[in-house]
Amino acid sequence: MGRTGLAPEDPERLGGYRLAARLGAGGQGVVYEACDEAGVRVAVKVLHGDVVADPVLRARFAGEAAAAQRVVSRCTARLIAAEKDGPEPYIVSEYVDGPSLREAVRADGVLSGDRLVGLAAAVATALAAIHEAGVVHRDLKPDDVLLGPDGPRVVDFGIARTRRTSSAFPARVVGSPPYTAPEVLTAARIGPAADVFAWGAVVLFAATGRSPFEAGSVGAVLHRVLTGEPSTDALPEPLRSLAAAALDKDPGARPSSRDLLIGLPGRSGDDRGGSPPGPAGIVLPEDFRVF
Repeated sequence: MGRTGLAPEDPERLGGYRLAARLGAGGQGVVYEACDEAGVRVAVKVLHGDVVADPVLRARFAGEAAAAQRVVSRCTARLIAAEKDGPEPYIVSEYVDGPSLREAVRADGVLSGDRLVGLAAAVATALAAIHEAGVVHRDLKPDDVLLGPDGPRVVDFGIARTRRTSSAFPARVVGSPPYTAPEVLTAARIGPAADVFAWGAVVLFAATGRSPFEAGSVGAVLHRVLTGEPSTDALPEPLRSLAAAALDKDPGARPSSRDLLIGLPGRSGDDRGGSPPGPAGIVLPEDFRVF
């Protein structure tokens, strides 16, 4: 993650956390590196915008954050705490010391072979854990996959939504357009299948260095998401077939996150043993499981 010093307007502390640096900023808020009272490094995301101003959205944020805390830490950055009552709500998660997938591809080039399969397996494992908890990430993109010392970790699902919520809390198109499923753009109910679609796009990014729906304008990107048929030729089998199925326009035709794991090389639905060795260049976390 891109680490910079605190800005003049940044607080020095939030609750029991001392802020040390900025890790990033976007439309939903600012992410900080911080330490708790015991000196343990954490990531703190301070939200702003609609969530801050609207008490209904604050209450929904609190419920969704509580659901995200139930996610088992399998290839994810565990959500530690959520504060809904202060001037600005914030969430606290495990700190992952490593670059995002986007940063790694930009610096070192695309992934291939076992490194690519390991990345795809880790992200699918994270989605399976998220979905098992009844949560939908809804904004999975290369920036949300951090390549930590113990393997890839999916982050930023602490402001994801529960399956019971018919739409994400801001009343607008959510997600990052090149990784957004068609049903999100047509105001349909967002479910786990939207994350599977994003998985396919993220895997293609890892293999090619670009989104399969990349275009010159947001409108063109959205048109390609809704109508385009991306090529998966850059991927080896069985990743190629899995990604093609994940990118199906019909959410009902896509595999589940668990189906993705079963289809990956060397994985099976009955594999509940110890952690497998990680492929070259991608160390799989100790908590890696197919479940």
